[in-house]
Amino acid sequence: MKKTDKIKVKAVTSYIAAQSDPAHHKFVWSYDITITNEGSEIVQLLHRYWRITDMTGKVEEVHGAGVVGLQPLIKPGREFTYTSYCQLTTPQGTMEGHYEIQNLEEEHFSVAIPKFILSAPSSITKTFRSRLH
Repeated sequence: MKKTDKIKVKAVTSYIAAQSDPAHHKFVWSYDITITNEGSEIVQLLHRYWRITDMTGKVEEVHGAGVVGLQPLIKPGREFTYTSYCQLTTPQGTMEGHYEIQNLEEEHFSVAIPKFILSAPSSITKTFRSRLH
């Protein structure tokens, strides 16, 4: 198995109605990411890359060191969970990307963040789509 097969990434999203303003094309989600180290060595998350696509196809790319201000060490059999936020101008979109990870021998490898969906409630999405046409 490759080193990347030993690191699992899972996302859970939640639409935040209280911070969203559909009339002004502001849609906000929180997302919880859990990174699980199923390998036998300690790893450290160094960098992140996100590809965020809204429902019109507009793409935003985000690069940065660590996550939420941290570059966490994740021990074998342990997980690291964090919460962050995404704002779009459309009621639906997707996020995907990768993390750059290193082990204690400073070997670097990339771990994919599987694509996940950001979606406002269907009533908001239908109203938004009807305004587009």
